[in-house]
Parts: sequence; C-alpha cells; structure tokens
Amino acid sequence: KRKRERKMESDEAAAAAAASPQASGGTVTPAPKKRGRKPKSKDESQEQISGGKMKESGKKTKQEEQSVDEKYSQWKGLVPILYDWLANHNLVWPSLSCRWGPQLDQATYKNRQRLYLSEQTDGSVPNTLVIANCEVVKPRVAAAEHISQFNEEARSPFVKKYKTIIHPGEVNRIRELPQNSKIVATHTDSPDVLIWDVDTQPNRHAVLGAASSRPDLILTGHQDNAEFALAMCPTEPFVLSGGKDKMVVLWSIQDHITTVGTDSKSSGSIIKQTGEGGDKTESPSVGPRGVYQGHDDTVEDVAFSPTSAQEFCSVGDDSCLILWDARTGTSPVTKVEKAHDADLHCVDWNPHDDNLILTGSADNTVRLYDRRSLTSNGVGTPIYKFEGHKAAVLCVQWSPDKASVFGSSAEDGLLNIWDYDRVSKKSDRAAKNPAGLFFQHAGHRDKVVDFHWNAADPWTIVSVSDDCETTGGGGTLQIWRMSDLIYRPEEEVLTELEKFKSHVMTCASKP
Repeated sequence: KRKRERKMESDEAAAAAAASPQASGGTVTPAPKKRGRKPKSKDESQEQISGGKMKESGKKTKQEEQSVDEKYSQWKGLVPILYDWLANHNLVWPSLSCRWGPQLDQATYKNRQRLYLSEQTDGSVPNTLVIANCEVVKPRVAAAEHISQFNEEARSPFVKKYKTIIHPGEVNRIRELPQNSKIVATHTDSPDVLIWDVDTQPNRHAVLGAASSRPDLILTGHQDNAEFALAMCPTEPFVLSGGKDKMVVLWSIQDHITTVGTDSKSSGSIIKQTGEGGDKTESPSVGPRGVYQGHDDTVEDVAFSPTSAQEFCSVGDDSCLILWDARTGTSPVTKVEKAHDADLHCVDWNPHDDNLILTGSADNTVRLYDRRSLTSNGVGTPIYKFEGHKAAVLCVQWSPDKASVFGSSAEDGLLNIWDYDRVSKKSDRAAKNPAGLFFQHAGHRDKVVDFHWNAADPWTIVSVSDDCETTGGGGTLQIWRMSDLIYRPEEEVLTELEKFKSHVMTCASKP
C-alpha cells in the first residue's frame, strides 16, 4: 500500500516521529492522508496511531467493500438513463484537486478545454501539476451505448495530458485566477503559496531525481504549513489562504501577474529556468497585504465574496465560520462560534447572491447561512441543514448555472447535487430522499476529494476520488453531465415526454 506520509516540519518533529512504530518501519501501517483530518499535534498524532481513529482510516472491511461494489454496480446499470455524458479516466496516482481551465476552441459536437489536476505520488517519481486538454462532448450528442460501455480501468480518450510541471512537494489544492485563467495557484506541504504561468512553464519529464520546476511567483506570509485553504478573488487578482498557523492571509499579485502574464520576455528574465531546472535563480516572492487572526485551530478553507475583493470568509477545525472585511481591520467582522458540530472542511460563497454561504463539515452535514442573520456576538443559525452524506463532507460548491443549486462531495464516495428551492416543494414520492437532494453521482468508489463545476459548459462537472483504500491503486477522474430531463422545469420535461409518448404509441400501432 502506498505511503503518503507527512513531511517532518522540524528536527524535533522528525525525532518524535522516528520513535513511533509508524515511522520506524514497524507493524503499524500509516493511514492515507485524510483531507481535513490531519493531526493537530504530536500528542494527538500518537493518540490517533494507538486509538480508534487509526483503525477508522485503515482498510475497509469485506462487508464495506461489498457494499461499495454493490452500490457501484447498481449505479453503473443506470448510467445511460441518468447521464447525458460521462467520461471515466483512471489515474496512475491519486489527485487531491481538479479544476477547469479556459476553453480553447469550439466545434460542432464537442469543445476543447484545459483541465488542471495533480499527481500525488509515493516518492518513486516526483509529485506533479498536470495540465491536460479535455474534449467536452456537447449536450445530447453522446449515444447511450457509448455512455454505458466505459471501462473503469482505462484512461479516457477525452482527456489528454498536455504539460507536466514537477511540483516542489505534494499538490493539495489548485485554483485558477479568474482574470487570467492560465495563471494558477497551488498549495503544497509548506507555508508558501506557489503561482504558476502554465503557458510559459516548460514541459517536464517526471523521473526520480529530476529537479523541481520553479514557480513564477511565491507568496510568503504563513508561519506554518498552509495546505488546503486557498481561493482566488473573482473581482481582483487577489489570493487568499489559510493554514495550520490559524491565520488567514491575503495577497495582491496585480503587478507580478501583469508582468508574467503579458510579457513573454520578462517571464524568461524573472525565472531564468531551463527545461530541466538547471538554473539556480530564485523565484520572485511577495509578502501579504493583510494577515487576519481569529481562528483557534487550523484554517481549512477560505472564500471571497463574489462582489468585493475586501470581503471574505474562512472555516476551520475550531468549528467556526468567520467573516472578514479588510476595510475594517484584521479582526473578525462576524464569528459564528459553533457553525457545525465538528471540524469544518469547506466553504463557498454564492456567486449569484452574496448573502448566502455554504459550509461542509466532518459532522456529515452541509449548512446554508445567510450573513444578514449572523450577529457580531457569535450567534448564527443556518437557514437549512442538508443531511444526506454518511461521512465527512470534503468539498462544497455553488453551481454557476442556477443560483439555488450546489454540489457536495464526501468521504462516503458520493457527490450530491442539491437545490435549495426544492426543500419546501418536497413531494410525497420523494419522501425517502433528503430534502433538496435531486441527484446523486455514485461513480466513485472511494472518498471524493474534489470537484468543480464547468462555467463554460453548463451542468458539466469534473470530480476526482482517491481510490487507494478500495482498489490499491491511484485515483479516478470523471467528467459528467446529468440528463437535462433531471434539472429542467418539470412542466417543460413532461411536455417533451408527452411528444415522445405519442410517437411511441404511433410506432406501436403499426403492423
């Protein structure tokens, strides 16, 4: 089983780890890295190794594996009915993040688009940031037999690797800059945020011993590792990050992005790197515009307001949701002390309505908050609590296509699609389903660590799962679009189906 152990952050930590059976090659098998469930201290780390959490993170029981396989088989049989398009891409290594890049060109039946993902290796080859080209089939083009006859062990012909960047450390989170989508930021197992111009970065061959690619810019300011909390501002070229130092850090990269992104000559003069990383010139760095303190534990996710570069929010392992405003200083504007009953893993701010904020947690729920109902003394009651997952929620994201729709992925292997507008319209025939849940993507057989709605191609999603625990292999990347009969207005769908009904009756009556 692959080992993806945390790198030691100090000599003291290394010595403490060496004394444990996990690090010294004893009989205890190290647990795969859990997004949002990292040890908070050496003492707690030892407690996890000796206690029940270690068992929880280990291999699934035969009964659990059977349940996963049965659920997957049932889902696979329904694929031609549920999906307008589905592409399954088996990954050699797990990926902890996936993001859509810019659309490259459009054709009659499919569009070509950039796709960013990571490769989380076991150390036998370097960790990489992968830039791929993806052919996105247009709605109502893919045939049912094509959708159903995918091979889960094969690589999809729709996804082709375009460029590889050798990443200095693991790639935990990828975010693209809305103002210039060829610029991406990555979080790794260090305090720094790395900025990459994916167009000018040389394509590298990831072999053992190869030097790391050099970032176009390094954002400094964290005092401890910042691994998952990362966001790009939709209105300004600002970057937001959170980390184990309990801090939220804000940068402006306007000047550097203008230079790196528009002037190819300056790009070379700044980095001076060769294809194999032979030049020793350091990458430029920039310090923070602001450092915000208010969390009592690791900050797990951050999000910008869709309308203001000065307003943002953060969530963390202290179970808090905090709203910030850079114009009023570095203290919290609003702090919801107990937003969930456990660690918070993810947060997203509604791009259509800047009053609505989603949070996801290790308590298996997604909660919807209206910031107008949050008070400065820490009182906050969610508008609604969405209960449909059976394990920790790892990622939440609002749909760019409809203001009330969002997705949530979790360690239960499911990616749920919800519509808040349907909560009050729940019908008797759907009584067995959680309110608001109208689609469940069950194509992954292990925890779905990340997903991203495609803003250029409505209702299309890319999702990745870490399949090491169930398959002993890497990960799975899937690109999919549910049938439009599922999300379109009911009256409209019934009218369309009525036409097909008369057509079927006519055909049936012919001799």
